[in-house]
Amino acid sequence: MEFWGVLVAGVLASWVLSVGGAGLPQCEFPAIYNFGDSNSDTGGISAAFEPIRAPYGVPYFHKPAGRDCDGRLIIDFIAEKVKLPYLHAYLNSLGANFRHGANFATGGSTIRRPNETIYQYGISPFSLDMQIVQFQQFKARATEMYNQAKDPSEKDKLPRPEDFAKALYTFDIGQNDLSMGFRTMSFDQLRAAMPDITNQLASAVQHLYQQGGRTFWIHNTGPIGCLPVNFFYKLNPEPGYVDQYGCVKTQNEMAMEFNRQLKDRIIKLRTELPEASITHVDVYTAKITLIGNAKNLGMANPLKVCCGYHVNYDHIWCGNKATINKTEVFGNSCENPSAFISWDGVHYSQAANQYVADRTLNGSLADPPIPITQACHKQ
Repeated sequence: MEFWGVLVAGVLASWVLSVGGAGLPQCEFPAIYNFGDSNSDTGGISAAFEPIRAPYGVPYFHKPAGRDCDGRLIIDFIAEKVKLPYLHAYLNSLGANFRHGANFATGGSTIRRPNETIYQYGISPFSLDMQIVQFQQFKARATEMYNQAKDPSEKDKLPRPEDFAKALYTFDIGQNDLSMGFRTMSFDQLRAAMPDITNQLASAVQHLYQQGGRTFWIHNTGPIGCLPVNFFYKLNPEPGYVDQYGCVKTQNEMAMEFNRQLKDRIIKLRTELPEASITHVDVYTAKITLIGNAKNLGMANPLKVCCGYHVNYDHIWCGNKATINKTEVFGNSCENPSAFISWDGVHYSQAANQYVADRTLNGSLADPPIPITQACHKQ
């Protein structure tokens, strides 16, 4: 039955794609501007605070690459798909080239402004509204510098002013609003805050639209209850605590409610921004499908972590050192990161990111059901 279910799903996905993208030309995106958290940060928080150190990045890039991963993130696969270079972080002041876009995402970012510091729980000061302000400053300054530049080599590292209207604007943010809510609010309070959270994301899109942006690719949030960190200090959860995937049931329920409200807000946003092409992307379904099929795919238990030392109640995070029983222990990488879904307990591995990218960039989990390569066309 599982085989036939997968086969039928694949046929339906192909039919949806043939309808959604039929006859449409490929989009020629000259640039990508990304907004988000650690799921899509390619060096922002690493530039602003302490650099992310090895073994992060080493399995793929052979050195730390500013990413909370062993290798590529979904935003990197997006860049590959639309045939653009990987995005440099806006906050990275050395060696950056912004001709084909910029990344404003930082690890720990939230949609709403946080009322705590990064030194407490890792929440970034660069919330979404600050990322939008940074984009506005970037656009104004880049346009001024481009128009003033006399040497072609100076212009080569700057976006062409006309490219802002043709660019792809991507969002992957909201997970930290939920995780912060789990720490500081009751479920009822968090649920009551969701309209404001989704409205603030909509406001960010509206600001970019006013700046000339027209194509928006918006991820919903993943199954946060499936992050292994949830079980670092809860080794024997009580009955009813976990769902059929072994994840924290209430957290996944809240993530699904957030996603429902986000999708409704995006539908409304389309009427408010008549010239925009806005695609809602269901990464939750891609990730929960991966988690549910991990064994069949030959992958490790989704709640097991590749990088770091996590034995009983002793925890050494990926890339860190500590002394346990008078012995220095390093939170190192596993031998085969590609067999793991979770890289470090909070962030997905490159293999997981590629799985999600392969199942979302083709449009099969998008609304409207259109590939990212055709997302500039309003449906």
